Amino acid sequence: MAEGDRPAEIEERAAYRAAGVDVAAGERAVELMRAAVESTRRPEVLGVLGGFAGAVGLPGGLRDPLLVSATDGIGTKTAIAGALRRLDTVGLDLVAMCADDVACTGAAPLFFLDYVAVGRLVPETVAELVAGVAAGCREAGCALVGGETAEHPGLMGPDEFDLAGFCVGVVERERLLDGRGVEAGDAIVGLAASGLHANGFSLVRALVAEWDLDLRTPYQAQLRRSLGEAATRAAMAAEPERELASLGEVLLTPSRIYSRAVLGLRDALEADGLPLRAVAHITGGGLPGNVPRVLPDGLGARLDPARWPLPSVLRLLGALGGLDDRELRATFNGGLGMVVVVPPAAAGPAIAELGRRGLAAWRVGEVRPAAELGGRYVEGPLAADSSGDAGRDETRRADPEGGAQW
Repeated sequence: MAEGDRPAEIEERAAYRAAGVDVAAGERAVELMRAAVESTRRPEVLGVLGGFAGAVGLPGGLRDPLLVSATDGIGTKTAIAGALRRLDTVGLDLVAMCADDVACTGAAPLFFLDYVAVGRLVPETVAELVAGVAAGCREAGCALVGGETAEHPGLMGPDEFDLAGFCVGVVERERLLDGRGVEAGDAIVGLAASGLHANGFSLVRALVAEWDLDLRTPYQAQLRRSLGEAATRAAMAAEPERELASLGEVLLTPSRIYSRAVLGLRDALEADGLPLRAVAHITGGGLPGNVPRVLPDGLGARLDPARWPLPSVLRLLGALGGLDDRELRATFNGGLGMVVVVPPAAAGPAIAELGRRGLAAWRVGEVRPAAELGGRYVEGPLAADSSGDAGRDETRRADPEGGAQW
C-alpha cells in the first residue's frame, strides 16, 4: 500500500502517538490483564472484558436487596511503589479501601471497577497494577468487571501513575448496618491492621525526604538507628515477618482486606443469637475520625490504647516525626484496621471467631453516652466490668500509654 493510501485510522493513531498517547499499547494492556480479570468472575457477571460497560445481575434469593457503593483511591502511597518499582501490591490497597467501606454496611462486595492513570502507557506495567486489583477482588469476593486506563503525557511524568476504584455491594434491606442499633454499654473490638494500609503517606513521604532515608535499607537496621537495640529486638520478636524486609517493603505492606472476615463474623454471631451492631473502617482521620461515624447521636466511644500493641512502623514514624502515640492514632490507623461494635456478651465470641479466621483482635473500647465522656471519642481505661481481652496484661506492658482525652 502506498503512503497516501493508508487508512485514516492509522493516520489518526500516528498523530495521537506523536502527541504522546499510544492506543495500541492500551489494547495490548487489555490483553495482558484479561486472565487476571477473568479470575475474579462471579456467576452474576454478564458479557466479557472489552465492552463499553460491565453488566452484573443481582444474586438470587434476595427479597429486598439494596445496592451499596463506595469509591476511593490510595493517594500518595503510589509514590513509594513507583520509587521501588514494586507495583503488585497497591491494587490490593485499592480494593481494601473500597470493598471494606462497603462491608461496613453489612453488604457483600459484588463487583469492582478500577481507573488507572499513567504518564506513559507501558502494557506490562498496567497489567501488573491490574493484577494486584484482581488479587484484591478475589480476596474480597467481588468481580472485577471493567475499568479505564488513561495515558496523560505532559500532565504526569513517564513513570508516574495513580489508581482509583469503585465497588458495589449488595445487602438485604433488613440486614443493613447503619449504627442505629448501637447501645450504651456495647463493646468495641479492634481488628489488627497489616501495616499503614493506605493513609498518611503524605506524612510518610515527607519524613522519608526529611531524613533522606533509603527505602531499600533493611527495616531492622532503620529501627536500630531510630529506636535503639532493645526496641528493635522487641519489634522483631512481635513481628517476625519483618525480619528480612526492607524499609520500603514494610511501608508497602498491602492493606488487609476484612470484608469476608467481617461478614463471616456477623453470620457466626447471629448463629449464636448475638448481633453485630456496627463496623468502622479505620482510614484517613485514624481512630478519632472514624469510630464515631458509626455511633448514633448522643453516644461516644472510649478506647483504651493499652489494650492493643502499637506496630513498630508507627513507633518508627513517631520517632522520625516527633509524634506522640495520640497523634499517630489520629493520623494513621494506630494498629487497628477495623473495629466492630457488639453487645458485651459477644466480645469474647467475636474475638475467638476472628482468631479462627487468622485475625488478631482485642476488646479495645466501649460505647458510653457522649455527655458522660465529654465528647464523641476519648481515650482512657475502660469501666471495671469491661473484661474479655485475654491478652490485656501482655499488651499493657507492651504499650503502657493511656488516659489521654481528645
